Amino acid sequence: MLVLGIETSCDETAVGIVDSARAIRANVVATQLAEHQPYGGVVPEIAARAHLDRLDGLIRQALLEARLTLGDLDGVAATCGPGLIGGVMVGAMAGKAIAAVQGLPFSAVNHLEAHALTARLTNDVAFPYLLLLVSGGHCQLLLVKGVGDYRRLGGTIDDAVGECFDKTAKLLGLGYPGGPMLEKAALGGDSRAFDLPRPMLGRSGCDFSFSGLKTAVRQLVAAKFSETGSDGLPTVFVAAMAASVQAAIADILADRAGNAFRLLRDGGEAVTALVVGGGVAANQAVRARLTELAGREGVAFAAPPIGLCTDNGVMVAWAGLERLRLGLRDGFDVRTRPRWPLDSVA
Repeated sequence: MLVLGIETSCDETAVGIVDSARAIRANVVATQLAEHQPYGGVVPEIAARAHLDRLDGLIRQALLEARLTLGDLDGVAATCGPGLIGGVMVGAMAGKAIAAVQGLPFSAVNHLEAHALTARLTNDVAFPYLLLLVSGGHCQLLLVKGVGDYRRLGGTIDDAVGECFDKTAKLLGLGYPGGPMLEKAALGGDSRAFDLPRPMLGRSGCDFSFSGLKTAVRQLVAAKFSETGSDGLPTVFVAAMAASVQAAIADILADRAGNAFRLLRDGGEAVTALVVGGGVAANQAVRARLTELAGREGVAFAAPPIGLCTDNGVMVAWAGLERLRLGLRDGFDVRTRPRWPLDSVA
């Protein structure tokens, strides 16, 4: 089975093609860094227009890369939420149009499910597994029992972890995109330089909180500006703060995931692996802490290659393939959704 996937939920326009042998036949991504950089974040209207301008060309490019035509496909998948609704609509309509013209089954993919299932493509992870989904807009722990079968164990009560990375990077003057910039700056810093708060650490449950950490960073940065009386921050301060924030976030994520393992054990549920997905999964410090945790818990640790942690069309194609081969297909009247939780009960 060959499935084409389209991803347009935020600021990457992406198209991927995968087959049922878990081979990635095409993976093309157009970023919008230049368009959004002047604003320090994603502007929804600009993102939607960029998707509209680029998507047709990327679909052609993906087919050329895979040496396929539209007639060779067995299905089409597109992200239909959650995300910035203008962009989501662009990709969903393109996917529906291709499927309609070619007479192919269509899969309306949940963006979160695409992240959740990527490790099954790249690492062949078996169900059930514990998933830590961490990105700019999401932070949650889920028990993944099967395709379309998820139980949320906990989530953020305020900010997403990726937002904490991005806002800290902005406060430190590191630029956009913040997460990768902060990780780079942290390489030269002392992670013990600042005794930053670790909200929820040591408390029961699997929920997260990052607003207190952001507030502490803002106060320390403001105090440093007041102390130096200049427009810029010392390089040593920036590196130390970046490293300290990164260490605090890694501690929080590992602590909450550890609670999730205990909760599952108490309920008599075993898992095959700890899987991390989403853009923050590209952070090496986070990966290292979670690898240690998985080792202590006696399960495998799985994370997609860094290029497949951020938004991409391959993950959408794979989620669509997983759904289509189970007979799960969607009509062309399926709606796009700005919000779409994986666990509808939660």
